[in-house]
Amino acid sequence: MVESGCGRWMRTAAMLAAAGLLTLSGGALATTQSQQRQQGRNVNQAAKQQARSTKVDCRAANEKSNAQCRQDKRNTKQEGRQQKRNIKY
Repeated sequence: MVESGCGRWMRTAAMLAAAGLLTLSGGALATTQSQQRQQGRNVNQAAKQQARSTKVDCRAANEKSNAQCRQDKRNTKQEGRQQKRNIKY
């Protein structure tokens, strides 16, 4: 089968256009994912800091045992992890 130069050029142009669109959409997706990861990291770091403060305040108040203060810290960190998951997924 003999194909004209115009037909070959049109098919090549269409393939290049499709490849370009895929590349652009992949780049936008990567940027969105990186922003979500960064937001997740920020939330996680804030939760860790909050957990430390919670434990220090708990120990200073001297109203609970050390084990209860540790559990409060764990709960605070777990809440931060859940917030991170909500951002990422």
